[in-house]
Parts: sequence; C-alpha cells; structure tokens
Amino acid sequence: MKKISTFSFILLLAITALMAAPEAKAQDMKIGFVEPRAILERMPEMRAVQQRLQNFQERKLNELIEKERELQTEIELYQQKVGVISEQARQSEEERLTRLDQEFRQLQGQAQQELQEQRARLMAPLLDQIQQSINNVAARKGLDYVLNTTTSTGDVIILYVSPQVQAEYDITSDVMADLDI
Repeated sequence: MKKISTFSFILLLAITALMAAPEAKAQDMKIGFVEPRAILERMPEMRAVQQRLQNFQERKLNELIEKERELQTEIELYQQKVGVISEQARQSEEERLTRLDQEFRQLQGQAQQELQEQRARLMAPLLDQIQQSINNVAARKGLDYVLNTTTSTGDVIILYVSPQVQAEYDITSDVMADLDI
C-alpha cells in the first residue's frame, strides 16, 4: 500500500512540475505590438503610392463613364425606334442591349479587381520594408512575438494596454525610427 501512495505522490509531483513549466516559460515571453497603419501613413513613399492609385482609379473611372455613355446612347436609340420595328427586331435589339449591359457590369467588376491588384502590387514593397524593420526592432528588443494592433479593416485588436506595458512593448515609434521616418 505504501508503494502505491509513494508512486502516486511522485506522479503527482511530476504532473505538477510539468504543468508549472509552461506557465513559467510563458511568463518569460516578451510580446510587443505595433501599429503598421500609423507607420504607413508616415512613410514618404506612401504619398506617391496614393497618387498612383488615384490616377489609376480616375483612368478606370473615365473608361467606365465612357462605356456607360455608349450604353445609354444605345438604350435611347432603341427607345426611339421600339414602336416602329418588328417583334423579332425588337427581341434581337433587347438581347443585344442585355449583352452590352452585362459587358458593362463585367467591366465594372474587372476595374475593381484591377484596382485591388494595383494597390497590392504598389503596397508590397512598403509592407516588406515595414516587416523587415519590425524584425530588426523585435530582435534588438528580444521580443518573442509582435502583434498587430489592428486588422486589415481597421478594427482594433488590442483593446487596452497599461501605460507601463505600452511604454516598453509598443514598438511603433521604434519601427518608424528604424525606417528613418
């Protein structure tokens, strides 16, 4: 009976030690956080990216406006002659206008997709620079993890940070300094 309780006691000590080990290790972890959006806004290159995106968007918008005008003109011409054409010609013309409308809607979707691709292509080098700087600062500060303070839609992830923790672990200004901004 004594062997069982000694074994149980040793087993209990081993389990307790194993459970305490991850907790002790978690306390040693250093976790920083950063606000990449604030960094992006302060990067001088961001103005050029925004201007290029605006120019691209205006060009696509002008193309769409021209196509919409063409479609509207075709619809107006159809409405003028609808009363004097045959049923077969009317049906054929309506099918043609439906195709033109579908093409216009496809162009709208395509323009939106091209804008998103252009944004991603132009932003990639800036985001790479920021990531490299985050890596540098995290390594210098001995951080194990660095969290983003917001989502891609701008939602805040970290809701509260004490002033002491913020002063020590918010690396946003350190990253900006690393980027010389």
